[in-house]
Amino acid sequence: MTATREAVVLPAALLTVSLLGSIRIGETTTIAPPSVFALVLAVLLVRVVVQSGALAPERLVGSSRSVLENVNGMVVLVSLWLAAAQVVAVLMPVSGLPRIVGGVFLLVLLLNTAAAAPDRARLLRSLAITFGAFFLLKFVVLSELSAPGTSRLQGVLQAMLEGITLGTLLQPPSHAATSYLALSALILFLIGVLMLPPRLPRDDRLALQRVESLMERQPD
Repeated sequence: MTATREAVVLPAALLTVSLLGSIRIGETTTIAPPSVFALVLAVLLVRVVVQSGALAPERLVGSSRSVLENVNGMVVLVSLWLAAAQVVAVLMPVSGLPRIVGGVFLLVLLLNTAAAAPDRARLLRSLAITFGAFFLLKFVVLSELSAPGTSRLQGVLQAMLEGITLGTLLQPPSHAATSYLALSALILFLIGVLMLPPRLPRDDRLALQRVESLMERQPD
């Protein structure tokens, strides 16, 4: 990974994800930070990214790197965590039963992904499918169901959910621009994960460990 990507491109992309995912446009535009639950789920998401080999933390922070390089690596790791938390926050329904069910389902899904231990390519596909499904649920299905008035899709959804109290499913209305910002944040996050320094092949890792060992043995 080049120094420019590590020092500029990756932090900028991940921090942009945090910004785009936090903007809520309505009668007044607000900035919504991630909840504590989103921060916890983000830790699990980052762990899955590391487990899959999509990120090798030792390539960002290690004894073979200078102090400045390690500081920059820590910035990337923290930016990844905050971006992951904001992605989780933007995908979660705002209130009611969908928020509870969505949170539990996402937690179980991440735990299941960690147990399955997918490789880098499979993880990226899994994240794309998961993010897409949650995005459609929140910004298409629930948004249409909660919209004022009665459209054809809204009538169909209400008929399907006739046995459930709609008050627990309805969400506060949101501006269409919020969904576009959320979609941009999700796509940019996946690009950011793709740009992370992946785990090296075994021979390259052994060579890197030998270099680090030699550097540690050198006198100050």
